[in-house]
Amino acid sequence: MGFIEVNDVVKRYSGHTALDHVSLNVPQGSIYGLLGPNGAGKTSLIRIINQITDPDEGTVSIGGRPMRRDDVARIGYLPEERGLYKKMNVGDEIVYLARLKGMSKGDAIMAMLDWLERFDLSEWRDKKVEALSKGMQQKVQFIATVIHRPELLIFDEPFSGFDPVNADQLKAEILRLRDQGSTILFSTHNMESVEAICEEISLINHSKVVLQGRVDDIRRNHKKNVIAVSVDRGQRVEADPSLFTVLPAEAGRRDTLVRLNEGVTVREAIACLNERYTLTGFTEVLPSMHEIFVETVKQEV
Repeated sequence: MGFIEVNDVVKRYSGHTALDHVSLNVPQGSIYGLLGPNGAGKTSLIRIINQITDPDEGTVSIGGRPMRRDDVARIGYLPEERGLYKKMNVGDEIVYLARLKGMSKGDAIMAMLDWLERFDLSEWRDKKVEALSKGMQQKVQFIATVIHRPELLIFDEPFSGFDPVNADQLKAEILRLRDQGSTILFSTHNMESVEAICEEISLINHSKVVLQGRVDDIRRNHKKNVIAVSVDRGQRVEADPSLFTVLPAEAGRRDTLVRLNEGVTVREAIACLNERYTLTGFTEVLPSMHEIFVETVKQEV
């Protein structure tokens, strides 16, 4: 049983079906990826989980029971469309939003100071939000989302607009929150971040779940029988029509990618390569989540 269970949910808007019998199970203490192209239905599902709208059919459960309106206090939601009161001071705004989530003033101030220090924003505490850069404002909104330590966190494109350094910092904080017990629903188009932090995913396209499972299992199930082999410098791997073909060289790669013919095992290919070349290494190549995302969505068109 998952912490969040979506069972056979349907949502319609004036002739358009946004969610068509969608089901998913988010384990407690996990980071779960909610993926899909624009217009697929992700936002509709997030709005239902946030108790903003109701499903036309199906149910959503939290902690083993149907969700109620007051469960919003257990949720922290970072929407894709960021929104802060830009004329407020940074510290005052964080405390104000924390108190709306039920924190006492004293606890909110202590937590605010800790988070500002964690994000190197302490010196901006008394500055107006509008004086901050876009990246800093996004950090402030992230703090406001997590400060009351909700059991469920919903992040919609949390890395949007961040440079690599700040994205890595945010990623580390998300993992820390997971380790402290938060369950995280993570909606994004950034497939690299999916591979880095998500354990399981559901891919929604045209209002239906078209791919679901553990990230590692999905990548293995979509493998293309490709291996990367390294040989001594000066040697060049040639195709063997009975066993494998050699794929075009990729920029920046020093190894050689070969695709095994149908029915050929890795052991057979390596034995052949080892006879012909000085083999220094090999590894099985799994497709990236980006490749799987594009391939799956195209198949559904």
